[in-house]
Amino acid sequence: MRVAISGLNNTDNPAPGVPVAKSLKGHNLIGLSYDVNEPGIYQGIFEKVYLMPFPNVGWEDTKERLLEIKRKSDIEAVIPNLDAELPLYIKNQEELKRLGINTFLPSLKNFEMREKRCLPEFVKKLGVKHPKTIEVISLDDLVKAVKEIGLPVMVKGNYYKAYMAYSLDEAIEYFYKISNEWGFPLLVQEVVKGVEINYVGLANKELFGGVGIKKLTTTDLGKVWSAVSIDNKKLIDLAHKFVEISEWRGAFELEAIASGDDIYLIEINPRFPAWVYFATMLGVNLPQMMVDIMQGREVEKKLTYPCEKLYVRYVDEVMRDFSDFTKLLTQKEL
Repeated sequence: MRVAISGLNNTDNPAPGVPVAKSLKGHNLIGLSYDVNEPGIYQGIFEKVYLMPFPNVGWEDTKERLLEIKRKSDIEAVIPNLDAELPLYIKNQEELKRLGINTFLPSLKNFEMREKRCLPEFVKKLGVKHPKTIEVISLDDLVKAVKEIGLPVMVKGNYYKAYMAYSLDEAIEYFYKISNEWGFPLLVQEVVKGVEINYVGLANKELFGGVGIKKLTTTDLGKVWSAVSIDNKKLIDLAHKFVEISEWRGAFELEAIASGDDIYLIEINPRFPAWVYFATMLGVNLPQMMVDIMQGREVEKKLTYPCEKLYVRYVDEVMRDFSDFTKLLTQKEL
């Protein structure tokens, strides 16, 4: 199957595209990029890479570009991996199917239900806790929220970026830093002390496969740098309950904190995370399962995996002709 994959950034703030592509080595892979500087473009993983219009220009431009790519490279499916582009693909997944491009995505209702600002209400149905969270759209809101929650606090964008602030001045600095890049609303959130645990899964109204991890080290933005696979019953039960209640369709990641006997659900990501290749290495190839579902194949559930296995992300280097960079910049494809 010829599959188009977005999210090719592979720096210390990695996107999921490269690990998804590494999980689909047996397929013809097409890269979709928004930036010629994304390292995944140049790693030799994709047979061709196309530049895409930014999601904020709207669906028509995105659709026309996808149709052009389909004419040139005959893509049969697309796996979008970035939160900012997902609403476009989710709202128009039926139209894409009519155009011969398969997807496997949640509904718009489910996508909106798990947004950071809506999560406090949804977690009540799951029987877990959620840190106190206040939505802010102005500097006055931020100051009031910090005073109400107490320091330290997390300052978060609704889609991207999260920073821990130990003072009001730091919170204000992060407020401007995130809002200037991603707009509003922002969120101010209570800091919960405990162990960071995550679960990646794939579902179609029932859980087909998944893996749980405990974070060991992270980047400044909280991205996993090393982790260990775990068998945490409460986390796995939470994944099953999340899928059952939401009737989720597609990939997801649960980000949580284990604090004593409690689990605090921090975020629900509606896509594969950047560490999804760890699951593949453990024998749970979730991107391949997704492609199998899109092809109408029967999928065997993969709900068990080896525990106490160490995951380590590392930096690598490649060399390419500079003409590759300039060609992609000028011709919009490589």
